[in-house]
Amino acid sequence: MSSPSSEELSRAALAYHRLPKPGKLEIQATKPLANQRDLALAYSPGVAAPCMAIAADPNEAASLTSRANLVAVVSNGTAVLGLGNIGPLASKPVMEGKAVLFKKFAGIDVFDIEIAADTIERVVETVSALEPTFGGINLEDIKGPECFEIEAQLKERMKIPVFHDDQHGTAIIVGAAIKNALLLNGKKLPDVKIVCSGAGAAAIACLNLLVSLGAKRENIWVCDIDGVVHEGRNTLMDRWKAVYAQKTDARTLGDVIGGADIFLGVSAPNVLKPEMVKAMADKPLVLALANPTPEIMPDEARKARPDAMICTGRSDFPNQVNNVLCFPFIFRGALDCGATAINEAMKHAAVDAIAQLAQDPPSDAVHAGFESETQGFGPGSLIPSPFDPRLILRIAPAVAKAAMESGVASRPIANFDEYTANLERFAFRSGLVMKPVFAKAKTQPVRVIYAEGEDERVLRAVQVVLEEKLARPILVGRPSVVEARIKRFGLSIKAGQDFDLINPEDDPRYRSYVQSYIDVAGRRGVTPDVARTVVRTNATVIAALAVIRGEADAMICGIEGRFMSHLRHVREIIGFLPGVSDFAALSLMITSKGAHFIADTQVRPNPSAEELAEIAALASNHVQRFAMKPKIAFVSHSDFGSYDTDSSRKMRRAAALLREKHPEIESDGEMQGDTALSEAARKMVLPHSKLEGAANVLIMPTLDAANVAYQMIKTLADALPVGPILIGPARPAHILTQGVTARGILNMTAVAAVEAQERAGRSQANLFG
Repeated sequence: MSSPSSEELSRAALAYHRLPKPGKLEIQATKPLANQRDLALAYSPGVAAPCMAIAADPNEAASLTSRANLVAVVSNGTAVLGLGNIGPLASKPVMEGKAVLFKKFAGIDVFDIEIAADTIERVVETVSALEPTFGGINLEDIKGPECFEIEAQLKERMKIPVFHDDQHGTAIIVGAAIKNALLLNGKKLPDVKIVCSGAGAAAIACLNLLVSLGAKRENIWVCDIDGVVHEGRNTLMDRWKAVYAQKTDARTLGDVIGGADIFLGVSAPNVLKPEMVKAMADKPLVLALANPTPEIMPDEARKARPDAMICTGRSDFPNQVNNVLCFPFIFRGALDCGATAINEAMKHAAVDAIAQLAQDPPSDAVHAGFESETQGFGPGSLIPSPFDPRLILRIAPAVAKAAMESGVASRPIANFDEYTANLERFAFRSGLVMKPVFAKAKTQPVRVIYAEGEDERVLRAVQVVLEEKLARPILVGRPSVVEARIKRFGLSIKAGQDFDLINPEDDPRYRSYVQSYIDVAGRRGVTPDVARTVVRTNATVIAALAVIRGEADAMICGIEGRFMSHLRHVREIIGFLPGVSDFAALSLMITSKGAHFIADTQVRPNPSAEELAEIAALASNHVQRFAMKPKIAFVSHSDFGSYDTDSSRKMRRAAALLREKHPEIESDGEMQGDTALSEAARKMVLPHSKLEGAANVLIMPTLDAANVAYQMIKTLADALPVGPILIGPARPAHILTQGVTARGILNMTAVAAVEAQERAGRSQANLFG
């Protein structure tokens, strides 16, 4: 895939910032302001009560205002990205971008503040005066060496975290990369020679952090535009740089690079030549972080030294040193424990957390964030991807614990299990709804077979299934292909040890599978010749046969191919539950306003009233597995008789049939969509409705209505879908859709496992031995 030209990128960036409305941020209210009472509570006279509470106890600001989740991103525009001193107004797009990253990756609200202040004193006076407004200060794009003094003075004057990300964010990622590189090459930090090109804010911060982690000052050599930083040099020196002055006659980068274990480049393009890389020690680490053009391009460095490990600041190469890996999550942990500073202990905790995460098998979300293939831990994967949702789960708790242990937490976290669970709900929006299903699945692990066992998403899901001990996986796939893809994607699972494998090309059970297929489908046109061919070529058929033969407890398919093709095989092999007339599909939509199930989104084009009542009753069983009480609404264009049409009469009759057969299920209908979701709206139409609160199961009149509603909610409400959950098969069998993610497969594995537990009444068994 070719990269866009600079001109194309500029045009696209301008359009992105200009349309549909200027900028990247807006402010939204978090409380209702719909009537006079709301206004009285939000402003006068009600607002006096929280004001007086905070005046009596300033700590109340954390619980009565947004301050504890509000960060200021502050810049004076003197060192903006690679653009230099372009001024505070021109820096605003960058600061808005930083705010967006805080919100996206850590749920932190931000005001970007661009200040017309070009002296240390004025910056310090301006920023320190903001303390009552914010829970933390993120300094950004302030030139060195003034930035050192500004941060030091602000940290001394303010009782909230002050963090210059250009310095410490870069330093933390570099520290994690170096820690993992040394783990791989068997070297120790106190013993290695470090040569640094650049002596600005990021470079000095990196070196200071490395020293605090154990590097020796006498092993560190610094070069800048004026050459080697040495004792007696008078040009371009400051007190922060002088710490690393060496007593030496060497004057150039080429003079000091020989035997270096680590090259740290935070300087300019192409300053590290191939012959310099050749002069480095064995298995060197090259951190060429100049952007967009690094100190040496990775292919040049690798050609000079095939044993080198290489990091850059670019997103189109592995091992990107990107500050978004840490700053949102460091602030998340600091804010959540009320830290009064971000100290060395908290930075060390972040380094350790990031380094450890890189050593773990990669998340499926990493692949979603990048077009290139992801790798497992190794020279090409020293640091995690910025799209890994586990970053917040690792860094924020580690930082909060370090703050507590070092005595700077004003609101210590009492329960870290609960805290981590809250973070997980942010990282994985399905976490809260899926939690009871996951918990139940773990109690009695069952065997789940995946028809598309060679698919990357399945393999990534299986990795987590095993980590969470949700089920014993069985994969349909060719061993050589499965093994190669596991290796390619950096996973740690092994066939035979962690999961079972059915090889469609050569399985000893082939003949018996053929006979099983003939037994169940022989009277539906499946001849012996057809059976032999299909059992070799159709993974869904193999998975379904494994389930009916008792070799698997549940099956998942549909990741490749058309839904109805898979459904045909499930219908002919697995069949229906007793008394069920046909299948139906139940789709769960997790939105910011709650979780709602919609049926039937996939199977029956125009179900009768009797069929709709059947679907609703079967759906209620699935909903209860989520620890939710089913509240069923039969949705229509009609509100309790407001229209008299064939469709409204059908929905009215379906509601009556369900009440007659299952009076224990809370349900009502026919009703419009807003009436189903709003109790207030419903009471205006029918005060004595059988349904209380908002409906969480919406039974639609047709497949068209259900599928259109599902697709629109998914898109417009940015909803997270779970399913489809297939209703009515004799054994647990679920047909997913082609767009499903590895996380979606994981969620449906838990759903299938719990269903299998309940169907089979299995006793607890250890299937992981």
